[in-house]
Amino acid sequence: MTQNGRAKRGVPEGLWIRCPQCKATIFRKEAESRHNVCPECEYHFYVPAQDRIAQLLDEDSFEEWFTDLKPRDPLGFKDRITYDERIKAEQAKTGMNDAAVVGKGFIRGRPVVFGVTDFAFMAGSMGSVVGEALTRATERATELKLPLIFVSGSGGGARMQEGILSLMQMAKVSAALARYDQAGGLYISVLTNPTMGGVAASFALQGDMTLAEPGALIGFAGKRTIWNTVRLELPEGFQTSEFLLEHGFIDRIIPRKDLRTEVARIIDYCEH
Repeated sequence: MTQNGRAKRGVPEGLWIRCPQCKATIFRKEAESRHNVCPECEYHFYVPAQDRIAQLLDEDSFEEWFTDLKPRDPLGFKDRITYDERIKAEQAKTGMNDAAVVGKGFIRGRPVVFGVTDFAFMAGSMGSVVGEALTRATERATELKLPLIFVSGSGGGARMQEGILSLMQMAKVSAALARYDQAGGLYISVLTNPTMGGVAASFALQGDMTLAEPGALIGFAGKRTIWNTVRLELPEGFQTSEFLLEHGFIDRIIPRKDLRTEVARIIDYCEH
């Protein structure tokens, strides 16, 4: 309280955020106006699936598919809590049925089939629903003869709570992509931070064009896991977008603000 009895006015919470890369304190709205990119060092913050859709697709053009797909608990899995309880908590937190959203939309007027995995839902891990949604989207893209775009933000790989049912999704999605490729489809894979584990080992690195955001962590096993298992010290910058581009694992690094334009340009180039 001040001397005249009024409540002291402070800075509203959430107005400023701290960049994890350069440690600068930045105005949240300024970062949001830059597609959630740090104005000081160009660090790309996490963005949820719905924001990815808004950033990449034409306004109000997205039609979500397969919204009836819901995860089950086939193994009756339990750690600290049951898998069923964990799923319900994740759904309440994110407003999503599972870690993937797929559907049809337009990028600068070009029709595409689009899918995105969201790290906020169980680290974007690939369970049965994620695998089924991506597979169905690929099959629909094959039928409609449309370009296919998947944006991967999955740090959890295959979802251990579903055991082999989760692991088989890697093969299922890959098989659908192979059929799509044989039919002459164009698959553009966009890798964001992080894209790891079974996701990286399957659909994420199978694109005709593989794009990545700057500084994204991309790989199978992480640095700490590799050290703990084989005691191997990794090179500086290992598993970043820049390292993978230098060694031929990805085709291009594209800043988030340019991604929509560049994807549209790739579609035009490959289809004409």
